[in-house]
Amino acid sequence: MLGNRKLILDNLCEVYDLLEPWADADFYELQDQTIVPGAIYVVSRWQFERHRDWLVEIAESDQAKIILSQPAEGSWTMIGIVGSLRIEHLVKSKKILLITGGYMDDSWPYLYYESFMPKLHDYEENLAACARSNEIYLKANKPYRFLFLNGRTRPNRKYLIERWALSGLLDHSLWSSLDTQTAHNRQISLIHHSQDLMANPRPVKYLEPQYEYDTYQHRVGTPTSDTFVKNHLFNRDWGEIYIKAEAYIDTYFSVVTETVFEYPYSFRTEKIWKPIVMGHPWIAAANAGYYKDMRNFGYRTFGHLVDESFDSIENNQTRIERIAAAVEDLCQQDLSAFLAAAEDVCKYNQQRYAEARLEVRKEFPDRFFRFINQYWPQ
Repeated sequence: MLGNRKLILDNLCEVYDLLEPWADADFYELQDQTIVPGAIYVVSRWQFERHRDWLVEIAESDQAKIILSQPAEGSWTMIGIVGSLRIEHLVKSKKILLITGGYMDDSWPYLYYESFMPKLHDYEENLAACARSNEIYLKANKPYRFLFLNGRTRPNRKYLIERWALSGLLDHSLWSSLDTQTAHNRQISLIHHSQDLMANPRPVKYLEPQYEYDTYQHRVGTPTSDTFVKNHLFNRDWGEIYIKAEAYIDTYFSVVTETVFEYPYSFRTEKIWKPIVMGHPWIAAANAGYYKDMRNFGYRTFGHLVDESFDSIENNQTRIERIAAAVEDLCQQDLSAFLAAAEDVCKYNQQRYAEARLEVRKEFPDRFFRFINQYWPQ
């Protein structure tokens, strides 16, 4: 109950466990429900896709209050979802509110929830890997300079892969790319011999089996007709959440290519939290302001060791070039010395993670209640 209003939760809304103590009812299938007048419904995208017209009617008539909850998606994807559902007018008029996993422009009525961050320590397998993080610092001579994991093709990932393939640096990294699609893009290009390499097709690149999580090692390189092989590799599990300690022990730092690069609002996924929980230094190829947002969230970065000025560059072409140059410059240095100098920041961030993962879950209900009262005061 929220004041004198009932709270009704879709079991698939992704914040169910956080709000369940205050819920008056829940459901798996909206069509089985009799709508409670004046109640607040927290609804998944799945329900919207099945019952869009009904939910629009409920919101437009103010029969009940509707919140679309999709915190596993960042703001750019959420804007696309809102567009595909044709509900932007209802969101902008505050008839429907949003719960997202990324920051958004203030014109959107949204509550962000750091969905990915707390989950890393929910897996016993990851806790076992994290217990080995000191081995990162004990192994001074490593076979690879950096870890560079890529799933779906995105412009920031494609640019770095092609640039470092040209320079030969890719051969010195432990890297993957699970998508054969190109990334021709008006905002980012990489011209070589009059050809934009962003449009250059490239085969899938798996990790070597010993660096893939144990459950999926036997699937590395097995035949598939898929152009994007993530579902094939992970057998449709969320396989990328698992940590394989050897991949971090055998590299000096991680290059994190976040999902969002061109949209100017941060969306933090498991990609950044994996090196943080492992105590591994990182350089992130993400949106402008990503580093600033990380510091505002209580984490430290490596500006005393790496030129992080790219974080303030809004032009996407210039920012990706500067990120690539920062990695290239670092790889020319004594990486053992860099790793030793970065250890204090990494240990601090590990501790901050242990605290923050509890905080975000504990604080969410109160943030949710304030959010409701901000837009729908009683």
